[in-house]
Formats: sequence, C-alpha cells, structure tokens
Amino acid sequence: MGKKLCLFIAGDSTAANCPPHEAPMMGWGQVAAECFTDKVKVVNAAKGGRSSNSFIEEGLLDGIWDSISPGDYLFIQFGHNDQKDFGTKPWTTYPQYLSQYIDGARERGALPVLLTSVQRRTFGEDGTIQNSLGDYPASMRELADKKDVPLIDMWAKTKRLYESYGPDRSTELFTWFAPGENNNYPEGIQDNTHFCETGARKVAALVAEGIQELNLPLKAYIKEAIRNG
Repeated sequence: MGKKLCLFIAGDSTAANCPPHEAPMMGWGQVAAECFTDKVKVVNAAKGGRSSNSFIEEGLLDGIWDSISPGDYLFIQFGHNDQKDFGTKPWTTYPQYLSQYIDGARERGALPVLLTSVQRRTFGEDGTIQNSLGDYPASMRELADKKDVPLIDMWAKTKRLYESYGPDRSTELFTWFAPGENNNYPEGIQDNTHFCETGARKVAALVAEGIQELNLPLKAYIKEAIRNG
C-alpha cells in the first residue's frame, strides 16, 4: 500500500483540534478527515491563538516542512489572531507571511490553498453578519490572485451559513451553553467565534464544497455522501 495523500492544515483555533476539557468546542479541521476516503490523511497542525507570523516564529511551520511531500496539500487559514497586537498588518506583513507558506509548499512540490477566515457570529440589527475581520479577507483574496493560488472563501461561505440559520438559531453552530447545561462550562458560555461539533462539521463540509468548486484533484477523494451534500 502506497503513501497516503496528506492534507496539512495551518491555522488558528477555528480549525484546531480542541482539548477534551474544551469539548464540545471543535475546530473544523478536527473533523475534516470525515469528509475524505481513507486514501487521504489529514494532518491538522492548526493551533489556538496563532497568527500567520507567530505560527512561523514558534516553529510550527517548520514541523509541517519536516513532513510534507510532493503532491500533498497545505491549507492556510489565518486572520483572527493577526488582528491582535502581536499579529500582522493586513496589506503589508500579512501577505508577506502568507507568502512564506505558499512559496515553501511550492518549493517542496506541495499545493498551497488559501482559506479566508471564518466569520464570527456578529449579527447586525438587519439580521446579516457584520464583518469583524477588517481587511484581512480582502488582502488574502488579492494575494491569491497575485500569486495564482487556489482560494476557498470561507469568509463568504460562513456568512451565508450563519445567515441561513438566523440570529437566534445560529447559536447551535457555536459553543453556547446555559449555566449547568455542560460539565465543561458550568457557568455557561456564549462564544461567537468557536464552533461546537455541529458547527465544525458544517464548516468542514463547506471546505469540501470549496475543493469541488476549485476542481482540485483532491476532490476525487471526497466521500460521496459529502459530495452529494
């Protein structure tokens, strides 16, 4: 049996594997493998609290370079923590750091794919999601065009997803619990950024949808049940 095709994910907590004490909080990368046949191995290197620059500075990208092979994929999704003081500027340092992921993957014969950040659950009075991610999604789109990199617009896809649920029901996608409802959150929690299991699976399915829309060769390994929606 030959080596499996590997899909590496570099990102933040919205994609990361969450520890048991945070369950049922879950990043979309935690369930991404469920979208593919057993011919694909998902290596979820996403880590909470990381920006495009801190992921590199902490050596996390080096860990991917140690394992990635020609023909593998690198999915790149940053933005939430790039907004923070330790992060990047959307039109200057952000694309500069993202380019290190893109160029490094290509140098190793792997295929980079950019994913704009997932939206936060930030509904306006008109019942639509208000952008809370500044210029980062637009900057990533511009970089994708400039460097001819496939892009899955998760910012747009999650906006449509949340709005289809509406301001109230959309809490079902996130880590939202009343006091006493969940043992890991005895005081309750209202988290508008991090998904629960339902949300993570919905978002992972949107990633799979994006793979098909881009006509990436990876689409051949998406499970039929996911392909058919």
